[in-house]
Amino acid sequence: MGNFNFSPSPENLTLKVMVEGAMTQEDAGRFIQEYNEHVSKFDPSKYEIALDCTGLNVSSPDVLPMLEQCYIMYKESGFKKVVFTIAKNPVLKMQLGRVARTTKLENYEIVEV
Repeated sequence: MGNFNFSPSPENLTLKVMVEGAMTQEDAGRFIQEYNEHVSKFDPSKYEIALDCTGLNVSSPDVLPMLEQCYIMYKESGFKKVVFTIAKNPVLKMQLGRVARTTKLENYEIVEV
């Protein structure tokens, strides 16, 4: 089961999102619902979304379509930049990068810590 937490930071024009664990389809559905609630309260084109994925596990194949939907949401919302922070995990880095290319998300960065 995965966990997530949204914390808008208007003073820094950043939506901070912590994601950890192994996301299920149910978790992804809840994530999308909460994401939409938060993003409706500000203009994403002025914001950066910073996703702390340091505790995130590699997604299983059945959850990948939901992950792709999230990337499409980030792109359609119009964030200035999408930053994924991950622990050193080559498989997760490849997976996140592949989903970004598949969904044509261009304004992203993957930072390893």
